[in-house]
Amino acid sequence: MTETLFAFDKRNYRDCQNTFRGAKNQEYYLGDYSIEAGSVIDVRAERKAVGSCSIIRLRSQTRLFFKRAWQHIREDATDVVVLWFVKRGRLCISHQSGYSVVKAGDFAITKSMTPFAVECQPDEQSVHEVLHVIVPSHIFRRFVVQDVRTGFCTPAEGREFAIAERILTDIFEDAGELKEHVVQILVDSALSVLSDAIKSRDAAVPARQSLSDKRLQDVLRYIEIHLSDPKLSIATVAKGCGISPRYLSFLLSLHGTPFSTLVWESRLKIAGQWLSSSKPSEASISEIAYRVGFKSSAHFSRMFKRAFSVSPRQYRMAGGSAPTAVRDIGAAGSVALPH
Repeated sequence: MTETLFAFDKRNYRDCQNTFRGAKNQEYYLGDYSIEAGSVIDVRAERKAVGSCSIIRLRSQTRLFFKRAWQHIREDATDVVVLWFVKRGRLCISHQSGYSVVKAGDFAITKSMTPFAVECQPDEQSVHEVLHVIVPSHIFRRFVVQDVRTGFCTPAEGREFAIAERILTDIFEDAGELKEHVVQILVDSALSVLSDAIKSRDAAVPARQSLSDKRLQDVLRYIEIHLSDPKLSIATVAKGCGISPRYLSFLLSLHGTPFSTLVWESRLKIAGQWLSSSKPSEASISEIAYRVGFKSSAHFSRMFKRAFSVSPRQYRMAGGSAPTAVRDIGAAGSVALPH
């Protein structure tokens, strides 16, 4: 039988860091887990244990973020491999070898003993769904001898992947009709099939990104995750990414946007999306202002009107309508923001 590993909504999503590992705090592994605030928050993970492995179905209607750094590995040396079947939405995986984008229908691998960061993104219908299997590394090596690095991804279009996914899905959905030893045989069979599929595609791993490209992705992701923090600064971002403020400024020059402009434009863009997709009874303008990192609703209103040419209240009443010239506030020169 399956069990609910965790379920988060508007009432408890801020507690996700303390409870995402389940009631016994031992599923997955240690890391920084966060859920993006939004008008709809519905995150649920259901788990089926098979011996020392776990099959988990994760569904979400908002973006999820997870980061495992060397400090987490030193504190919690859980050594497992996670096999991802992406059903809907996509995964963006930042790892030591670069950056991988795993789309619906793709297969990917992450490993707990190397640092990585994952962003789970919903599709156009605001749905993200993955089936992933957590396998202890020593068991995984029985089937896949060669070293498959974190971030390995490939289209799961081959028949081997389809068979393995179907077996794992059937095991997950089994209501207890299969005997335990039969379930274990089926899991081993799925891993054997995946082993051949992985071996035949390992040569097709995407080209490695440059170190500066990877660092830039880390910086942009850190900023996006911490946008709601009104104390966000070059110093805090640099410290969080393990680089100097000077190097951070250099990376953002590659992006073409100064730090303050990037932060304020990102906050205003998210606020605009939130205003257009929520009702006053769901989230007040003041609440939205604070949740995207503004210290006061008055400051938020001034900045918003400068960018969109209408007040937040007018923007919401118009259903997200604003003059064409300023709808894309990420465009160069769209709004002059303080540094």
